[in-house]
Amino acid sequence: MSIRFTTKARRGAVTLTAVVGLALGVVGCGGGGDDDKPNASASSSKSNGSKPSAQEGQEEDPLAEVKGPTGLLLRITSAQRDTGGFVTVSGDLKNDGSKTVNIPAQLSGNETEIIRNGRSLGGATLVDSKGKKRYYVLRDTDGRPLTTTNFPALKAGESLPVFMQFPAPPTSATEVTFQLPMFSTASVEISG
Repeated sequence: MSIRFTTKARRGAVTLTAVVGLALGVVGCGGGGDDDKPNASASSSKSNGSKPSAQEGQEEDPLAEVKGPTGLLLRITSAQRDTGGFVTVSGDLKNDGSKTVNIPAQLSGNETEIIRNGRSLGGATLVDSKGKKRYYVLRDTDGRPLTTTNFPALKAGESLPVFMQFPAPPTSATEVTFQLPMFSTASVEISG
């Protein structure tokens, strides 16, 4: 590359930087208007105050609730099909009982590779009855399940957000059966 070309490229970069800086300065300082009056879009209604939305403070309706041992309850709130060919099932694991509960080891399933990585929801499956296929929780390259792991003991009334990731069934399969060892089964609708 010649020195002449390099000098022209540097001069162009400096000019571009100056133009962008000036443009940002004009936008930031602009607005011109009466300083005594607040911007209408930024102000809230003085008479009514701020009203919470209809969904604020309310829990969303779960897709399914499955009951497990010793008062455990799994509320499945979403089963979302991702663009990468996965289905992510999310929800809350709640201790609905009156005593502190340790999460049972059986929820990890019985595969040696998953058990080796600690307690998890690795035993969960999705069953596509129409396609006659069962989908197991995915694992990373080290064999760890792509799900919530290492659960603390849950006190009475306490809940914990959980997730599980599965290979996605064909797009024609919009409803699957969710299974987790020691829990009841439930039909879940996949969105996305």
